[in-house]
Amino acid sequence: MASIIGNEKSVNPVLRISQLDALELNKALEQLVWSQFTSCFHGFKPGVLAQFEPEVKAFLWLVLWRFTIYSKNATVGQAILNIQYKNNLSQTEKYQPLSKHQKLWYLILTVGGRWLEERCYDLFSNCQMQSFCKIKSCINFGAGLLKLCGLLNFLIFLQKGTFATLTERILGIRSVFCKPQSVRQIGFEYMNRELLWHGFAEFLIYLLPLINVQKLKLKISSCCSHIAGLSNSKNTLTAHCKECSLCGEWPTMPHTIGCLHVFCYYCIKSNYLFDMYFTCPKCGSEVQSLQPLKYKVEMIELHT
Repeated sequence: MASIIGNEKSVNPVLRISQLDALELNKALEQLVWSQFTSCFHGFKPGVLAQFEPEVKAFLWLVLWRFTIYSKNATVGQAILNIQYKNNLSQTEKYQPLSKHQKLWYLILTVGGRWLEERCYDLFSNCQMQSFCKIKSCINFGAGLLKLCGLLNFLIFLQKGTFATLTERILGIRSVFCKPQSVRQIGFEYMNRELLWHGFAEFLIYLLPLINVQKLKLKISSCCSHIAGLSNSKNTLTAHCKECSLCGEWPTMPHTIGCLHVFCYYCIKSNYLFDMYFTCPKCGSEVQSLQPLKYKVEMIELHT
Protein backbone atom coordinates (compact mmCIF):
# COMPACT_ATOMS: atom_id res chain seq x y z
CA MET A 1 0.00 0.00 0.00
CA ALA A 2 2.86 2.36 0.84
CA SER A 3 4.50 1.67 -2.51
CA ILE A 4 1.26 2.48 -4.33
CA ILE A 5 0.99 5.77 -2.50
CA GLY A 6 4.64 6.54 -3.23
CA ASN A 7 4.14 5.84 -6.93
CA GLU A 8 1.06 8.04 -7.11
CA LYS A 9 2.63 11.15 -5.62
CA SER A 10 3.69 13.82 -8.04
CA VAL A 11 7.24 15.11 -8.35
CA ASN A 12 8.39 18.58 -7.41
CA PRO A 13 11.36 20.22 -9.14
CA VAL A 14 14.40 20.94 -6.98
CA LEU A 15 16.19 24.26 -6.91
CA ARG A 16 19.71 24.37 -8.29
CA ILE A 17 21.13 25.60 -5.02
CA SER A 18 19.54 22.69 -3.15
CA GLN A 19 21.16 20.17 -5.50
CA LEU A 20 24.56 21.85 -5.12
CA ASP A 21 24.14 21.94 -1.34
CA ALA A 22 23.39 18.21 -1.35
CA LEU A 23 26.63 17.54 -3.25
CA GLU A 24 28.64 19.61 -0.78
CA LEU A 25 27.04 17.78 2.15
CA ASN A 26 27.96 14.46 0.58
CA LYS A 27 31.60 15.56 0.24
CA ALA A 28 31.65 16.78 3.85
CA LEU A 29 30.25 13.44 5.04
CA GLU A 30 32.86 11.46 3.12
CA GLN A 31 35.67 13.58 4.59
CA LEU A 32 34.23 13.13 8.07
CA VAL A 33 33.94 9.35 7.70
CA TRP A 34 37.48 9.08 6.34
CA SER A 35 38.96 11.27 9.09
CA GLN A 36 37.17 9.24 11.77
CA PHE A 37 38.38 6.01 10.20
CA THR A 38 42.01 7.10 9.91
CA SER A 39 42.00 8.33 13.51
CA CYS A 40 41.64 4.69 14.58
CA PHE A 41 45.13 3.98 13.17
CA HIS A 42 47.03 6.83 14.85
CA GLY A 43 48.70 4.41 17.21
CA PHE A 44 49.91 2.13 14.41
CA LYS A 45 53.04 2.37 12.32
CA PRO A 46 52.95 5.33 9.89
CA GLY A 47 51.94 4.38 6.37
CA VAL A 48 49.86 1.33 7.28
CA LEU A 49 46.92 2.49 5.16
CA ALA A 50 49.02 4.00 2.36
CA GLN A 51 49.22 0.81 0.30
CA PHE A 52 45.54 -0.07 0.64
CA GLU A 53 44.02 3.40 0.82
CA PRO A 54 42.05 3.19 -2.48
CA GLU A 55 40.57 -0.19 -1.52
CA VAL A 56 39.66 0.99 2.00
CA LYS A 57 38.00 4.11 0.62
CA ALA A 58 36.10 2.03 -1.91
CA PHE A 59 34.84 -0.24 0.87
CA LEU A 60 33.67 2.72 2.96
CA TRP A 61 31.89 4.31 0.00
CA LEU A 62 30.31 0.92 -0.73
CA VAL A 63 28.88 0.84 2.79
CA LEU A 64 27.55 4.37 2.38
CA TRP A 65 25.99 3.44 -0.97
CA ARG A 66 24.30 0.41 0.61
CA PHE A 67 22.52 2.45 3.27
CA THR A 68 21.75 5.52 1.15
CA ILE A 69 21.22 5.06 -2.59
CA TYR A 70 20.39 1.36 -2.49
CA SER A 71 17.92 1.50 0.40
CA LYS A 72 16.55 5.08 0.33
CA ASN A 73 17.12 6.28 -3.27
CA ALA A 74 18.90 9.33 -1.82
CA THR A 75 22.31 10.32 -0.53
CA VAL A 76 22.82 11.67 2.98
CA GLY A 77 22.94 15.26 1.74
CA GLN A 78 19.73 14.77 -0.22
CA ALA A 79 17.98 13.18 2.76
CA ILE A 80 18.87 16.21 4.89
CA LEU A 81 17.41 18.57 2.29
CA ASN A 82 14.26 16.45 1.68
CA ILE A 83 15.47 15.32 -1.77
CA GLN A 84 15.62 11.92 -3.42
CA TYR A 85 16.40 10.44 -6.84
CA LYS A 86 13.70 9.68 -9.39
CA ASN A 87 13.93 7.36 -12.37
CA ASN A 88 13.71 9.92 -15.15
CA LEU A 89 13.66 7.22 -17.83
CA SER A 90 10.11 6.23 -16.91
CA GLN A 91 7.38 7.50 -19.20
CA THR A 92 5.05 8.64 -16.43
CA GLU A 93 5.38 11.93 -14.58
CA LYS A 94 4.63 10.27 -11.27
CA TYR A 95 7.44 9.37 -8.95
CA GLN A 96 9.30 6.19 -9.90
CA PRO A 97 12.14 4.87 -7.68
CA LEU A 98 15.48 3.91 -9.16
CA SER A 99 15.79 0.49 -10.71
CA LYS A 100 18.36 -2.03 -9.49
CA HIS A 101 20.39 -1.57 -12.67
CA GLN A 102 20.55 2.19 -12.11
CA LYS A 103 21.67 1.68 -8.51
CA LEU A 104 24.38 -0.78 -9.53
CA TRP A 105 25.63 1.45 -12.33
CA TYR A 106 25.65 4.39 -9.91
CA LEU A 107 27.92 2.31 -7.67
CA ILE A 108 30.19 1.39 -10.57
CA LEU A 109 30.48 4.94 -11.94
CA THR A 110 31.05 6.63 -8.58
CA VAL A 111 32.85 4.19 -6.29
CA GLY A 112 34.46 2.18 -9.08
CA GLY A 113 35.43 5.31 -10.96
CA ARG A 114 37.22 6.78 -7.95
CA TRP A 115 39.03 3.53 -7.26
CA LEU A 116 40.13 3.23 -10.89
CA GLU A 117 41.30 6.84 -10.92
CA GLU A 118 43.60 6.19 -7.95
CA ARG A 119 44.80 2.75 -9.09
CA CYS A 120 45.05 3.18 -12.85
CA TYR A 121 48.79 3.91 -12.86
CA ASP A 122 49.57 1.04 -10.46
CA LEU A 123 47.69 -1.45 -12.64
CA PHE A 124 49.95 -0.79 -15.62
CA SER A 125 53.19 -0.11 -13.76
CA ASN A 126 54.56 -3.59 -14.62
CA CYS A 127 54.30 -2.98 -18.36
CA GLN A 128 57.22 -1.91 -20.50
CA MET A 129 58.26 1.71 -20.43
CA GLN A 130 57.10 2.50 -23.97
CA SER A 131 53.71 0.84 -23.58
CA PHE A 132 53.29 2.40 -20.13
CA CYS A 133 53.84 5.87 -21.60
CA LYS A 134 51.17 5.22 -24.23
CA ILE A 135 48.74 3.94 -21.60
CA LYS A 136 49.50 6.94 -19.40
CA SER A 137 48.81 9.37 -22.24
CA CYS A 138 45.52 7.57 -22.99
CA ILE A 139 44.52 7.73 -19.32
CA ASN A 140 45.33 11.44 -19.14
CA PHE A 141 43.37 12.07 -22.33
CA GLY A 142 40.37 10.13 -20.99
CA ALA A 143 40.49 11.95 -17.64
CA GLY A 144 40.65 15.31 -19.40
CA LEU A 145 37.75 14.36 -21.65
CA LEU A 146 35.65 13.35 -18.65
CA LYS A 147 36.40 16.64 -16.91
CA LEU A 148 35.43 18.54 -20.06
CA CYS A 149 32.17 16.61 -20.26
CA GLY A 150 31.56 17.36 -16.58
CA LEU A 151 32.08 21.06 -17.24
CA LEU A 152 29.64 21.04 -20.15
CA ASN A 153 27.12 19.15 -18.05
CA PHE A 154 27.46 21.71 -15.27
CA LEU A 155 26.84 24.58 -17.70
CA ILE A 156 23.73 22.82 -18.98
CA PHE A 157 22.65 22.22 -15.39
CA LEU A 158 22.95 25.94 -14.62
CA GLN A 159 20.68 26.67 -17.57
CA LYS A 160 18.03 23.95 -17.18
CA GLY A 161 18.34 22.98 -13.50
CA THR A 162 18.42 19.17 -13.96
CA PHE A 163 21.24 16.57 -13.69
CA ALA A 164 23.77 18.28 -11.47
CA THR A 165 26.44 15.64 -12.22
CA LEU A 166 27.47 13.73 -15.32
CA THR A 167 26.59 10.43 -13.62
CA GLU A 168 23.00 11.55 -13.13
CA ARG A 169 22.68 12.50 -16.78
CA ILE A 170 24.16 9.21 -18.02
CA LEU A 171 21.94 7.07 -15.80
CA GLY A 172 18.84 9.21 -16.27
CA ILE A 173 18.24 9.89 -12.56
CA ARG A 174 16.83 13.19 -11.43
CA SER A 175 16.60 14.94 -8.06
CA VAL A 176 13.07 15.65 -6.81
CA PHE A 177 11.58 16.66 -3.48
CA CYS A 178 10.34 13.85 -1.25
CA LYS A 179 7.47 15.95 0.09
CA PRO A 180 5.80 19.09 -1.25
CA GLN A 181 7.55 22.18 0.03
CA SER A 182 5.44 24.12 2.52
CA VAL A 183 5.27 27.89 2.59
CA ARG A 184 8.30 29.28 4.38
CA GLN A 185 7.42 31.41 7.42
CA ILE A 186 10.08 33.96 8.16
CA GLY A 187 10.30 35.33 11.68
CA PHE A 188 11.87 38.75 12.10
CA GLU A 189 12.22 38.69 15.90
CA TYR A 190 15.80 37.46 15.79
CA MET A 191 16.69 39.97 13.07
CA ASN A 192 15.13 42.81 15.09
CA ARG A 193 17.17 41.85 18.15
CA GLU A 194 20.34 41.73 16.07
CA LEU A 195 19.62 45.15 14.54
CA LEU A 196 18.95 46.69 17.95
CA TRP A 197 22.10 45.20 19.43
CA HIS A 198 24.29 46.30 16.50
CA GLY A 199 22.81 49.78 16.68
CA PHE A 200 23.51 49.98 20.41
CA ALA A 201 27.05 48.68 19.88
CA GLU A 202 27.76 51.27 17.19
CA PHE A 203 26.38 54.00 19.49
CA LEU A 204 28.75 52.89 22.26
CA ILE A 205 31.69 52.76 19.86
CA TYR A 206 30.94 56.34 18.82
CA LEU A 207 30.28 57.61 22.38
CA LEU A 208 33.01 55.95 24.46
CA PRO A 209 35.99 57.80 22.88
CA LEU A 210 34.29 61.10 23.76
CA ILE A 211 34.18 60.24 27.49
CA ASN A 212 37.22 61.04 29.58
CA VAL A 213 37.22 57.90 31.68
CA GLN A 214 40.26 58.90 33.70
CA LYS A 215 38.76 62.21 34.72
CA LEU A 216 35.45 60.59 35.54
CA LYS A 217 37.24 58.03 37.70
CA LEU A 218 39.10 60.79 39.56
CA LYS A 219 35.88 62.73 40.18
CA ILE A 220 34.18 59.64 41.57
CA SER A 221 37.11 58.93 43.89
CA SER A 222 37.09 62.58 45.00
CA CYS A 223 33.39 62.39 45.81
CA CYS A 224 33.92 59.17 47.73
CA SER A 225 36.68 60.82 49.75
CA HIS A 226 34.38 63.72 50.68
CA ILE A 227 31.58 61.33 51.61
CA ALA A 228 33.94 59.41 53.88
CA GLY A 229 34.27 62.63 55.87
CA LEU A 230 37.98 63.27 55.96
CA SER A 231 38.91 65.64 58.77
CA ASN A 232 40.43 69.02 57.99
CA SER A 233 43.44 68.16 60.02
CA LYS A 234 44.50 65.61 57.43
CA ASN A 235 44.30 68.15 54.62
CA THR A 236 47.58 69.69 55.59
CA LEU A 237 50.67 69.33 53.47
CA THR A 238 52.43 67.45 56.26
CA ALA A 239 49.76 64.71 56.35
CA HIS A 240 49.54 64.21 52.58
CA CYS A 241 53.19 64.36 51.68
CA LYS A 242 53.53 60.76 52.83
CA GLU A 243 51.52 59.31 49.93
CA CYS A 244 50.72 60.11 46.31
CA SER A 245 47.14 61.22 45.80
CA LEU A 246 46.96 59.14 42.61
CA CYS A 247 48.74 55.85 43.27
CA GLY A 248 48.59 55.88 47.10
CA GLU A 249 52.25 54.93 47.45
CA TRP A 250 55.17 56.85 48.94
CA PRO A 251 55.69 59.71 46.43
CA THR A 252 58.62 59.35 44.08
CA MET A 253 60.02 62.77 43.19
CA PRO A 254 57.06 64.48 44.91
CA HIS A 255 55.42 67.40 43.12
CA THR A 256 52.48 69.65 43.79
CA ILE A 257 50.01 71.39 41.48
CA GLY A 258 49.18 74.29 43.78
CA CYS A 259 46.96 72.54 46.32
CA LEU A 260 47.72 70.78 49.60
CA HIS A 261 48.20 67.35 48.03
CA VAL A 262 51.33 65.60 46.76
CA PHE A 263 51.84 63.49 43.65
CA CYS A 264 54.56 61.36 42.15
CA TYR A 265 56.21 63.18 39.28
CA TYR A 266 55.43 60.46 36.76
CA CYS A 267 51.82 60.08 38.00
CA ILE A 268 50.97 63.78 37.73
CA LYS A 269 52.95 64.32 34.53
CA SER A 270 51.33 61.45 32.66
CA ASN A 271 47.84 62.41 33.82
CA TYR A 272 48.38 66.06 32.94
CA LEU A 273 49.67 65.17 29.47
CA PHE A 274 46.67 62.92 28.99
CA ASP A 275 44.19 65.56 30.21
CA MET A 276 45.00 69.26 30.04
CA TYR A 277 42.05 69.99 32.36
CA PHE A 278 43.27 67.60 35.05
CA THR A 279 42.07 68.36 38.58
CA CYS A 280 43.17 67.01 41.92
CA PRO A 281 41.18 63.88 42.82
CA LYS A 282 41.12 64.89 46.48
CA CYS A 283 40.04 68.53 46.38
CA GLY A 284 39.22 69.19 42.71
CA SER A 285 41.83 71.93 42.24
CA GLU A 286 43.08 72.56 38.72
CA VAL A 287 46.74 72.37 37.80
CA GLN A 288 48.23 75.82 38.37
CA SER A 289 51.91 75.00 38.21
CA LEU A 290 53.76 71.73 38.49
CA GLN A 291 56.40 72.31 41.15
CA PRO A 292 58.66 69.95 43.11
CA LEU A 293 57.83 69.63 46.77
CA LYS A 294 60.18 71.57 49.04
CA TYR A 295 59.37 70.07 52.38
CA LYS A 296 61.49 68.01 54.75
CA VAL A 297 59.97 64.88 56.19
CA GLU A 298 61.61 63.56 59.31
CA MET A 299 62.79 59.99 59.26
CA ILE A 300 60.92 59.38 62.48
CA GLU A 301 57.63 60.13 60.70
CA LEU A 302 58.65 57.82 57.89
CA HIS A 303 59.18 54.90 60.29
CA THR A 304 55.97 55.64 62.16
